[in-house]
Amino acid sequence: MTAVHLGFPRVPSNRGPSGTPRPEHPGLVDSFGRVATDLRVSLTDRCNLRCTYCMPAEGLDWMPSDQVLTDDELVRLMRIAVEMLGVTDIRLTGGEPLLRPGLENIVERITALDPRPRVSMTTNGIGLAKRAPGLVSAGLDRINVSLDTIDRERFAELTRRDRLPHVLAGLAAARDAGLSPVKINSVLMRGYNEHEAVPLLRFCLEEGYHLRFIEQMPLDAQHGWNRRDMITAEEILAMLGEAFTLSPFPAPRGGAPAERWLVDGGPGDVGVIASVTRPFCSACERTRLTADGAVRSCLFSNDETDLRSLVRAGARDKEVADAWRDTMWRKLAGHEINEAGFAQPIRPMSAIGG
Repeated sequence: MTAVHLGFPRVPSNRGPSGTPRPEHPGLVDSFGRVATDLRVSLTDRCNLRCTYCMPAEGLDWMPSDQVLTDDELVRLMRIAVEMLGVTDIRLTGGEPLLRPGLENIVERITALDPRPRVSMTTNGIGLAKRAPGLVSAGLDRINVSLDTIDRERFAELTRRDRLPHVLAGLAAARDAGLSPVKINSVLMRGYNEHEAVPLLRFCLEEGYHLRFIEQMPLDAQHGWNRRDMITAEEILAMLGEAFTLSPFPAPRGGAPAERWLVDGGPGDVGVIASVTRPFCSACERTRLTADGAVRSCLFSNDETDLRSLVRAGARDKEVADAWRDTMWRKLAGHEINEAGFAQPIRPMSAIGG
């Protein structure tokens, strides 16, 4: 069993940041008392868009197919997470998860686990129009679609692909298939689409979608993220406040990443995920598995543990579960984006999974 730190193998420890040994706890507890029950699983690092804030125009060097978890390996790890580690929610991500062969079969196998986890997916929506009914039949519960603009020309500029009609068709198909609520994730960037906050919210309210704005995070492959280019949560709310009346959402936020506001008294609402300016690390419930089988305690972590090698070496379920527990026990208090020594993860978002 090895863990990886900045690309170099090392022997993992079952001690937290303070040196405290991991207790005998069945779940994915860390040394700060948080328990991870929400698993984000990347099915592939490949994507059919080239969003400017995510990757270069020419794309990236994709993982060789023999490094990607097979369906059986993937489902086994999710079974361990559900049956032995207390995971209750699984979100399938990428890259673009719709590019994973046999996706519907994977969803069906996950939803057959006992206890059954809630299963959702984050996608760019391309190809969703044809596949939404099949995904619902397989057991998918909910879907998030990434969409940063409803202007076709600007969409082509941001993603380097003229595919907005396909995304809009996918959204409608997901709604019609019963994947409710359909959520839209949007990133606003200075000089690109900062004036689309109000049009995006109007579109979502009219169509019955739930909009979530996300502050741009330092997860691009080019490592070109600049804090000055990021539209902050405060700015987003100010822009929305010029056209709508926002009031605090009455339900407790809990471990959800989005702060929510009722729009014009409801029932529609809007959320803002302020990962940079208003971090919510103290309530984090997430653990992450990359497409090549590395488990990560945090989206911004530079430590990860290679579960694929354990699985392929014939490790028992308990050994795999203990390695996963050790990784989560070492989770830091926060992502440290706002600290002077912050180092952007080596892997970009497309390789980690959102």
